[in-house]
Amino acid sequence: MSQKNILIAPLNWGLGHATRCIPIIKALENQGYNPIIASDGIALEMLKKEFSHLPAIELPSYQIEYAKNGNHFKWKMIKNTPKMIEAILKERQMVKRLVKEYNIQGVISDNRLGVYSKKVTSVFITHQLNVLTGNTTWITSKLHQFIIKKYDECWVPDIAETPNLTGKLGHLENPHFKIKYIGPLSRLHKKVLPKKYDLMVILSGPEPQRGMLEEKLAQDLLEYKGKVVFIKGKIEAQQVVEEIENITFYNFMTSEELEMTFNESEIVLCRSGYTTVMDLAQLGKKAFFIPTPGQYEQEYLAKKLKKEGLVPYKKQEKFKVAHLLEAPLYKGLQSFETKITWSSLFSLFERKGELRSDGKFTFYINFLIVSFDNMFHNR
Repeated sequence: MSQKNILIAPLNWGLGHATRCIPIIKALENQGYNPIIASDGIALEMLKKEFSHLPAIELPSYQIEYAKNGNHFKWKMIKNTPKMIEAILKERQMVKRLVKEYNIQGVISDNRLGVYSKKVTSVFITHQLNVLTGNTTWITSKLHQFIIKKYDECWVPDIAETPNLTGKLGHLENPHFKIKYIGPLSRLHKKVLPKKYDLMVILSGPEPQRGMLEEKLAQDLLEYKGKVVFIKGKIEAQQVVEEIENITFYNFMTSEELEMTFNESEIVLCRSGYTTVMDLAQLGKKAFFIPTPGQYEQEYLAKKLKKEGLVPYKKQEKFKVAHLLEAPLYKGLQSFETKITWSSLFSLFERKGELRSDGKFTFYINFLIVSFDNMFHNR
């Protein structure tokens, strides 16, 4: 059994990137590796609760924040790009130090662009080989693909064949780097349990949009004729449970609690983030989506899954409680029954890596600065 130290670092963009790393962290431990967790914000706090026995390192924050108006989402992101690039460069330097300090022999980055080492095997996890941003999709996709090329492998949590979950997000016609489709990832398991809730609400994502939807639904769902469990997605020091009429509110739940609650609930109301989509597929649940306003990826997934007759959706400003009656009319998501062979997937960490040039990284960052600066000033 190997005792190699593997750094695993998910992006702090809501909880999705962190939660889909949970099965990878568990598999690393089961295969005899020593995972070292690195992230920031609520993603790091959640992983520290799940894996209190593992080393946890705080990385610089990308300071991702949504605009209050979804139409301004892209320009808010562009405006914040200088802060994001500064964080990427800082975490790049931190990883150099961590590789030496912790004797790290493998790196797994879930969408953290500065988590990479030219000295050890490095893997990038993403479901967005194409990054949808409206009329700037061509450049954001090329930029993302450009940085992925420097990694030894890109792991896509989906299947290569059609039908699949990601559609054009996770599939390229002529990829110029090594892609491995590892199947959908979920920390949850399907169980046959008695129904306890008619509706489960689960929220995530950066502020202020998470809080805006929480406020809207907490009021609207008082009209719902059924029992509701409402998980706010706020990772705090202590779990808080509150009952108001037909709704039981939780600020957060552990993985075990979430697994049970999902299985005890008939319908799930949530964002159409990809990690949530994978969880719903794993559990074979019926759902209703409210995409985050202005987030093209979630809007695309919601439209795709509705078109396939799987899950209905409504835009946030148009959602009404009565729309939930549509959910039972759709098929719901189903698992692809894929099975990951973890020993095979992790075998690349057993190879002797070659020292790679770091020139592409510097070129990428400079290109990113110029490109986004031009996009912002030419809006």
